[in-house]
Amino acid sequence: MSQSVAILLCTYNGGTYLAEQLASFREQSHTAWKVWVSDDGSTDNTHDVLAAHREAWGADRLAVFPGPRKGFAANFMSLVCREEISADYYAMSDQDDIWHADKVERAVRWLNTVPADVPALYCTRTELVDDNGEKLGYSPLFKRPPSFANAMVQNVAGGNTMVFNDAARDLLKAAGANVQVVAHDWWVYIVVSACGGKVFYDPTPSLLYRQHAENLIGANAGVGARLVRIGKLFQGHLKAWIDQHVIAIQPLLARLPPDNRSLFNRFTTARQRSLIPRVFGILRSGIYRQTGLGNIGLLVAAIFNRI
Repeated sequence: MSQSVAILLCTYNGGTYLAEQLASFREQSHTAWKVWVSDDGSTDNTHDVLAAHREAWGADRLAVFPGPRKGFAANFMSLVCREEISADYYAMSDQDDIWHADKVERAVRWLNTVPADVPALYCTRTELVDDNGEKLGYSPLFKRPPSFANAMVQNVAGGNTMVFNDAARDLLKAAGANVQVVAHDWWVYIVVSACGGKVFYDPTPSLLYRQHAENLIGANAGVGARLVRIGKLFQGHLKAWIDQHVIAIQPLLARLPPDNRSLFNRFTTARQRSLIPRVFGILRSGIYRQTGLGNIGLLVAAIFNRI
């Protein structure tokens, strides 16, 4: 029996590209899927597009719910935690990408290698395209292994590439739909890696990631994006985001294996210290980013108390 996949699609005034996104679901080589949509109050033709596809596909293929209207992260988490949604695996989706035909199949193939009771997250690199679908390049290729030590200070993949199993979803439900986090995908990476789950970053892109003016979150590719991130670091954004995550993960602390609990305690304690103990404590905690430049940034952030 083919494993069932719940596609968790969040929409908000996405009618321009939504039909292409939905068409790429229809072309998936893995056919045991259902789309669950949470719409956050669209006022364009999004509902018309969804209604047309629901009529064409049937209610067993597409269901639509009203979103919480509290931003994109809250919208995704509301879907993740909906009790009526049940599947073997869960794939998050944006409203304006184009999935490669084997996207779900590749994710399912890897997830099937992980025992069902072990939280597991599959994610990939992306291929970037413009409004018209013209190729622009690729998202950064990360080479260091994904881990909780990395997740504390960086997200390695976009939510539009992420597929996770039911054990991972149980952790996310335990943390709650109303968890206050900066981004749903970063939160998923933190939770699964923190609780001893397996995370696989596939360097082969699984979708065309559309870059346009309406994007809520870009691909973080290129020198310009890196400069923006550095600017946010010195403005204190990273410190504020980590503060959110430290609070959000409290309900799950008992589920962290000893090594991750130790890393968490070393890192959070060091953040509260004065200059010298803070810098050495953060460096010794084990956290890391994916690049040498990123790790230099962490050192500078530790010096200036921006982490």
